[in-house]
Parts: sequence; C-alpha cells; structure tokens
Amino acid sequence: MTTPVALTIAGSDSSGGAGIQADLKTFAALGVYGASAITALTAQNTKGVTGIHMVPPDFLRAQIDAVFGDLAVGAVKIGMVAQLASIGAIADALTHWSPRHVVLDPVMVATSGDRLLAPDAVEALRTTLIPLATIITPNLPEAAALLNEPIAGSDAAIESQGRKLLAMGCPAVLIKGGRGQGRESIDYLVRDGGVVALAAPRLATQNTHGTGCSLSSAIAAELAKGAELEAAVRNAKTFISAAIASADRFTVGHGHGPIHHFHRFY
Repeated sequence: MTTPVALTIAGSDSSGGAGIQADLKTFAALGVYGASAITALTAQNTKGVTGIHMVPPDFLRAQIDAVFGDLAVGAVKIGMVAQLASIGAIADALTHWSPRHVVLDPVMVATSGDRLLAPDAVEALRTTLIPLATIITPNLPEAAALLNEPIAGSDAAIESQGRKLLAMGCPAVLIKGGRGQGRESIDYLVRDGGVVALAAPRLATQNTHGTGCSLSSAIAAELAKGAELEAAVRNAKTFISAAIASADRFTVGHGHGPIHHFHRFY
C-alpha cells in the first residue's frame, strides 16, 4: 500500500499553532505523511510575531530538492513565502519537479495583524506562483490585496474577485469567508464551471490561530490521498470546522489560541 505524502513549503511558527507546525499536524490527523521545506523562522506566539529570520533561497531550494529526490510527493502546500527571492526558488523547484497538485495559501498578514510578506514580493506571487497552483486559498482581505480592490462585501463581489483571480492562471480559487460577517462562515469555490458556496456555522471562539494554514494543508492532504478537487475542499472544510469547534478544549497562550487538529482522537 502506497503511503500518501504531502510537502509543506512554509514558515515555522515557534508557538506551534500555525505555519509548518500546523500543516504537519493536519497531514498527520488526516493520515498523510508530511514533509517540509522551511521558508522562514518566526519568533511568535498567540499574541503576535516578534521576529522573522529568512532562510536563504538556495537552502530553501535544497530542502525542496531533497524531499522530491526521495519521496513520492502527492501534493504540495505553499504558505508563507516571506520574500521575493524565495518565490523564485520555489517556482524554479516546482517547475523542475512538476508535482500533480499545488495548493497555494497566499499568506500576507498573520491573524495578529503582523505582515508576513514583503511588499515587493506580492507581484511575483501573482505572476509566478499563482499560475503554478491547482488551487489558491485567499481569505477576503488577501483576495482584495491580490487584486488591489476593496474587500468584497457581497456574494456577487466575492464571485467577481474569484473570477479575476482565476484569470491570473490558476484553475480554482477558494475564497475563505472566516473573516466575514453573519451567522455562517461561507467559503466560495470558484472555477470556470461555476461557484460552489460551502457554509458552516460561525463559531464563537478566539482560538483560531492557524486556521487558514490548516485548511489549505487539509486540502493538500485530501488531494494527496487521491480526492477530486471539490471533494478535497469539502472534506477539508469539515475537518477545520470540527477543529475550530473543539479549539476551546485547549488553554494555550493568552491571545488567539490554536485550533484542535487532533479532535478526532482525544
């Protein structure tokens, strides 16, 4: 039996709630073997980011090459890329290795409000990484920032922004509605064939650290196991909704605590 493998290319969260730590927990919870290539080290906790140390792009490329040179990677998740040079290294590596699935989470700002992507790297994200992705997973502010538009405030505006993001070269966009308003958190899966609205109850908790990282890595895990794209997104949303609903079982830190990746087990 072949073991499904997913690779996360992202930043490290020293507090363990987001970044590669959240990705690897998600992969494990969903029965997928996780590998990682670290783009940056962050000094952070549930209250915010106090420092970022960039990994040199040649060493980032070496990590990616080492993983692909040995492991049968079924899907790649890309999170925090941090800097322009890292985007070039990632794009070159993915072009060389041609993974079947790439899930790009365009991480720009942390839940705490700290900026995680250099301004000069945003255009490279648009033109270099998005065309390599199977699906991108921006939240409402990230979708707006990628398009230099105001944050969408209606279903029609969200669909419009999704279609503009499709025009950047990726076949699917999942605009996450967790930062929206209303009793339901609605994510919008936009493809050429139409739009699917995926709703879940909006949960009252401040323990949401790493939610976006975990959703994109859950999609990658499902794709690595062989799921079709819409099924992968639906399964991932179900997993994340349950992880948020169980988050208050934890008492971790004094800010935005982590979600419960292993809610199925204890």
